[in-house]
Amino acid sequence: MAQTRILVVEDEVIVADDIRRSLKNLGYDVPSIASSGEAAIKKAEETRPDLVLMDIMLQGKMDGIEAAGNIISRFDIPVVYLTAYSDEKILERAKITEPFGYLIKPYKDRELEINIEIALYKHRTMKELKESRKWFHGTLNSISDAVIATDPQGCVIFMNPPAQSLTGWTLEEAQDKPLKDVFNIASETTDAKGMQTILMDKSKKKIQIQSSNNIIKDDRGNIIGIVLVFRNC
Repeated sequence: MAQTRILVVEDEVIVADDIRRSLKNLGYDVPSIASSGEAAIKKAEETRPDLVLMDIMLQGKMDGIEAAGNIISRFDIPVVYLTAYSDEKILERAKITEPFGYLIKPYKDRELEINIEIALYKHRTMKELKESRKWFHGTLNSISDAVIATDPQGCVIFMNPPAQSLTGWTLEEAQDKPLKDVFNIASETTDAKGMQTILMDKSKKKIQIQSSNNIIKDDRGNIIGIVLVFRNC
């Protein structure tokens, strides 16, 4: 298995060498060290490390927070901050970049290792979740039945193209609206053929449909949404 590659961003040479040594002792690879925010962005683009250890208080025009935000948004590389400061304003700025860890100097090698492994795990999990969501949306967008999904409060969070066509609502228009406003049932009757449902679309046109719904629950039994499937009769 390839070693985890870590970019170290630290403007003090002695400190940077010490971090490099600690990382190598822990079994990580350190392909390069950057001493400024601008250099960090360039090194991240060139080497594409698995993780960046970023000192917040860098000398120069760009501090570590600005550099980290750039690296995260452009290259999707997780960042763990290293700093000797715990100023609340600095922490608030750092939070905006959504880092994967935050270490206050001085720290022990074990703390460094734990933060790195947690950051790598979180980033890997988030990446898998994003890919799963893309697959989920791609699948639902490709089926012929109309599908609407809601959040726990019953507000629309997803509609595939057939659902948008039948209801007359675009996803952008329906997003965060109550399901009853978008999936507007004019009447429901039961006859020899079973349940007959009349949907009233956005333009007030009535459409006969067949529908079914499933309540989605989490592992604790809490309702986290509803998935509604329907088609034109």
